[in-house]
Amino acid sequence: MWSVHRHAFTAMASPNEIVLAGVAADLAFEGFETAEAEVRRIERKYSRYREDSVISSINGRAGRNAVAVDEETAQLLNFAAELHRQSDRLFDITSGCLRRVWDFKAGREPTPDALALQLQRIGWQRVQWDGRAIALPQPGMEIDFGGIGKEYAADRAVAALRGLGLRHGFVNLGGDLRVIGPRPDGQPWVFAIRHPRNEEQVCARIPLSDGALATSGDYERFFITPDGRRCCHILDPRSGQPVRHWQAVSVVAPLCVAAGALATMAMLIGAEAASRLSTPGVGFLLVDADGRVRTHDPEQLIPLPTSP
Repeated sequence: MWSVHRHAFTAMASPNEIVLAGVAADLAFEGFETAEAEVRRIERKYSRYREDSVISSINGRAGRNAVAVDEETAQLLNFAAELHRQSDRLFDITSGCLRRVWDFKAGREPTPDALALQLQRIGWQRVQWDGRAIALPQPGMEIDFGGIGKEYAADRAVAALRGLGLRHGFVNLGGDLRVIGPRPDGQPWVFAIRHPRNEEQVCARIPLSDGALATSGDYERFFITPDGRRCCHILDPRSGQPVRHWQAVSVVAPLCVAAGALATMAMLIGAEAASRLSTPGVGFLLVDADGRVRTHDPEQLIPLPTSP
């Protein structure tokens, strides 16, 4: 019987886990140290909460001069620009400023004036980005890598583990995960998808031997208004209002950064998500506003949902 080693840690404001199988304990320990170090490197580099991060440097010069960036950051900015284009400007890394006026802990909606001020600061199309340097044209504008940063870290952690010769296991960063390879017996790992309205209920089980799985939903940070409206943290950059079409979207894709981005895009696009985001090698599991579960999966990457 092959052994399984698990390592839990907290980073990027999430509980995380690395699972390695079929290796000796000392090699698994080396893998845990290497992968966690890579996750923490990315957190230091791109956290908007750290004054010494690349993101803080860019945001701190909004309305002033451009900031030259390294190749890794350039690749992430190019990816964000492509997501912005493909989503008709709905996936916008300048929309994080909306968190200044939405208080999900206190359950408080923004005033119309406060919301209008932040909406003036949103718009990737106004950002000056030439592939090497970036400038935010207006004071108060900012960017962040929410929706792709944690997922990119999962991909990088898996690359580090494979560099050590590890071939069986997975990296799970706050529920967004990337598989290193199948179990040592060749069977896939099986991941349960919780129902967005009942954390004790499973709405699907997804087997993966490779690739990634990411979920975006309206149930992680939200509040209910006195008149019964659910306000979640996924905000439409055009209106500044919470999305409401899907309760949750889970995406299977080759890379975690792609799965995470597509899950967020699907939440923002709404009813047209299944048809617009259909891509070879990608599967969706959608839970609509009435709790109906359905899949969009031409390659049968996601089995039909099972009964609870």
